[in-house]
Amino acid sequence: MKPGRLKQILLLTDGCSNHGEDPIAVAALARNQGVTVNVIGVLDDRQNEKPQGLEEVEAIAEAGGGVSQIVYQKSLSQTVQMVTRQAMTQTIQGVVNKELQEILGKDQTIEELPPEKRGEVVEVVEDLGESCDLEVLVLVDTSASMHHKLPTVKEALYDLSLSLNARTGANEFSVHVFPDSKRAIRRMIDWTPELSEINSVFHKLSSGGYTPTGPALKEALYAFAAKPVYDRQDGVDPYEETGR
Repeated sequence: MKPGRLKQILLLTDGCSNHGEDPIAVAALARNQGVTVNVIGVLDDRQNEKPQGLEEVEAIAEAGGGVSQIVYQKSLSQTVQMVTRQAMTQTIQGVVNKELQEILGKDQTIEELPPEKRGEVVEVVEDLGESCDLEVLVLVDTSASMHHKLPTVKEALYDLSLSLNARTGANEFSVHVFPDSKRAIRRMIDWTPELSEINSVFHKLSSGGYTPTGPALKEALYAFAAKPVYDRQDGVDPYEETGR
């Protein structure tokens, strides 16, 4: 069994959207098209209270079938890795549960299996998490309040690529930022198996004053749809059913 190619949007933001479509509705659309939306709300290290703008973080991730986390800058790197892997496991568990229901009945899930069988299935989920192919489109909010956090974001994304490239499965990353003066998002790094070039692009970023999270998510979804995916060996599209 293979869960297919897993696709994630990883949204890094610190504020409430204030322009364009409802990001929660767009996240639900992404989920329906087989793309998980994870959201990390980034706090200042000296910030004692969660600002109001981060209340939608959990709602966007829930609608997108993903994972959400509010985190201080100093813990961003480990959180980015944790959220990405947790979302992989969550997606694979959903695929496994669907398979179990088809084989054993509609009410059967991993949690309802006998302990010994549950352990075997959990092991399968872990193995699939290491071997499945993964696409992560990173979407970075560069509104004015995020400007001083971008060096930490850069380091966290570089660490993410190092961590995930230790897996046996193939990884591809793409980095987009928003807002942009001409369109909803701007591509900083095209699809690549590693983010080593991230050091050369983040210092070029300028910050904007508004936060069009909904339009940015929609453009990110289009970036998946426009991406040609072919097996390097024989030119065959390797996509399998993942709810797309």
